[in-house]
Amino acid sequence: MCILGVRLPPSVASPSLPPPRPQDQASKDKALQNMAALSSAQIVSPSLIKSQLPPLPHSPYPPQARFWPGPIPGQPGPSQEPQPECFSLSLFLSLFLSLSLSDYEPLAPPLPPAATAVPVWQDRTIASSKLRMLEYSAFMEVQRDPDNYSKHLFVHIGQTNPSYSDPLLEAVDIRQIYDKFPEKKGGLKELYEKGPQNAFFLVKFWADLNSSGMQDGPSSFYGVSSQYSSSENMTITVSTKVCSFGKQVVEKVETEYARMEGGKCVYRIHRSPMCEYMINFIHKLKHLPEKYMMNSVLENFTILQVVTDRDTQETLLCIAFVFEVSTSEHGAQYHVYRLVKD
Repeated sequence: MCILGVRLPPSVASPSLPPPRPQDQASKDKALQNMAALSSAQIVSPSLIKSQLPPLPHSPYPPQARFWPGPIPGQPGPSQEPQPECFSLSLFLSLFLSLSLSDYEPLAPPLPPAATAVPVWQDRTIASSKLRMLEYSAFMEVQRDPDNYSKHLFVHIGQTNPSYSDPLLEAVDIRQIYDKFPEKKGGLKELYEKGPQNAFFLVKFWADLNSSGMQDGPSSFYGVSSQYSSSENMTITVSTKVCSFGKQVVEKVETEYARMEGGKCVYRIHRSPMCEYMINFIHKLKHLPEKYMMNSVLENFTILQVVTDRDTQETLLCIAFVFEVSTSEHGAQYHVYRLVKD
């Protein structure tokens, strides 16, 4: 038996073959050593296969055996048809490359997670299947001079770029907050039963009322800004209800049209003036001497924002806001929950 025209030692060669001559054995051993010293790139090169192999220095390590101890897969074994006396160079190389390179095949690209059927921001941000809230803020601006304003954020939700590795939003049973919002027609309970349930969220704000660095006065502007995006072109209606002890005190309704930005329909409510009730409420709250007193008042103060498709009256987003006073030196904080009914 031989490979590359090189006869194997008597211990592994077929006993039916005659012993090799010493001079032939030496030249074939050298050819085998030259093949063993070639890199994989040199073996793959067709030009080197066709041309005569140049003499290479002997490796300091003994050459590895280039044969299969048993029958080559797909070829007749010892008990089958007699094997030819030797393989051709091209046949050996094709077998060598197919078997050796198969160990180094790159891993197939990972399949996309099952969640890719759902946008990455859904279940991780304030977003339903049709509308996503990008930003929300309530603020006060004081004009220092004709060209400069100072801005203080009472509450703020900034834009985020979630990934599939981010955790899903925690869930809160919606029945725990039914008593904090109106229960009559159009209330939170009725809206949730109407659905869709994936459009309902709870936002806990830690409001920053420490605006002592800004001089509040008649020229101060109190406003609210919000921004939403969707893949659909709709006309949306944004209803904001201020509630005290679960009863509606005041409601503001705004209509917004889509603007195409980056292939998305963007809805932007910019610097909407805060109602007089809210401005007076903030003034009185800030004048309470202790934060625990402020939190006691805020415990019974909530806001319900409902965004609907004006034409179909479908609920796109329903967000329940509850409040405490921030004690952080970093200002306003917030946490978002999904509202569910277990």
